[in-house]
Amino acid sequence: MIASVSAGFWKRSWTALSLVVLIGASSQSAVAADCPGHPDALGTSRTLVVDPREHTRIGTMQYAETLPLNDHEVVLTFDDGPLPKYSNQVLDILASQCVKATFFIIGRQANANPQGVRKLVAAGHTVGTHSQNHPLTFNKMSIEQAKQEVDAGIASTVAALGDASKLAPFFRIPGLLRAEAVEDYATSRGIQIWSADFPADDWRHIPPARVYDLAIQRLEAKGKGILLLHDIQPRTVAALPKILQELKARGYRIVHVVPATPEQPATPTEPVQWLLHPPSETVATSRWPKIPNFVFTQTQALPAPGLSNLDWRDPGPLERLRRPRAAVASQTAWPGPLRVSENSRPALPVPASSVFRMPESVRVTLLASHSPAKRLEQVAASHQAANAVGPISARARTVGARQATHSRHAAHQNPQGGRTGRGVPRHAVQAKSNGRALHVAKR
Repeated sequence: MIASVSAGFWKRSWTALSLVVLIGASSQSAVAADCPGHPDALGTSRTLVVDPREHTRIGTMQYAETLPLNDHEVVLTFDDGPLPKYSNQVLDILASQCVKATFFIIGRQANANPQGVRKLVAAGHTVGTHSQNHPLTFNKMSIEQAKQEVDAGIASTVAALGDASKLAPFFRIPGLLRAEAVEDYATSRGIQIWSADFPADDWRHIPPARVYDLAIQRLEAKGKGILLLHDIQPRTVAALPKILQELKARGYRIVHVVPATPEQPATPTEPVQWLLHPPSETVATSRWPKIPNFVFTQTQALPAPGLSNLDWRDPGPLERLRRPRAAVASQTAWPGPLRVSENSRPALPVPASSVFRMPESVRVTLLASHSPAKRLEQVAASHQAANAVGPISARARTVGARQATHSRHAAHQNPQGGRTGRGVPRHAVQAKSNGRALHVAKR
């Protein structure tokens, strides 16, 4: 039973795969049939009709949206022409592969070579505009100057074509130097702004081989998109045949884009198709969106805890003996959850003045003097200063009285300040000899 089911499944799978291959082969055959004389031509796989008013800005080099292309589909675009020497060669190369492209014309080039502009339309290509003089200051010029450049470029191209209906409402800003005011003006006129999905850098001074490498590498990196080239460069003419051959070898298909008209409505598309890599419902996002670290869920401040919530003082040893062990353990444990009241405003107690009272020292200074009477006056003055500062300890009074007694005895023994006898204290002699002060500090 299981073997028969498996066989049926694989049979249906191979049948579906064969249908896909046949459809692809028939599509390539149809493309080749549309290019007589060139059976191996790349050709144009389909025509995409777009409404410029629905999607006003395309090209992922600058915008979020691009053309609604399938995988391995490419749109060729050429800027800055027509320049007969090189533009005519580009037209011949495209014709040899039956490939249709979109050309963005400079107004003064159209004035100088109107026949070259008409050749583009006659070959079936789409013609848009690229300003009048190709200034690389669209991002700096005033809106009035930008309007003049856009309008003059359109007028010159229409004059070269001889029919305004043959001009597509497509516009590419020179140098891709976008400006929001210019984009808004183009949108107001129903003009679609074209950027690109990848360039080949053919405006730079690089060899044709490098133009080819950049075109293929960048296309492979994105898988599809709008290729930006220039039909006025010799290196582009040299690289273009090899680019087209490689596109065919790698299975890429060319899409031709035209504007919608009342007779030809826009190709039905979904909004997600206008993204280069639409998100898939079967593939999860690669990461969660990043949230800035300065964003908070709420800014309301939480109330401060009260002092009672922080009261986890340990009871003394006597209290432990008096109370049951369970009660003591519950009090000595780490405090529980804070009981915070929304309206609580705890206030810290005001410390007593005794906290800031510092014991002050008592200093008694004895200055050396030849006159015992003057020394007595100095001792009395020191006592009065000490009493003014604060109470003097008993030891300080004893020391002061003893010094006064020795001083009087010294005065009695040597009233004229002569040689000191045996009864004179040693510190009095030192004070007399070296003139230093003696300090008695409170301890």
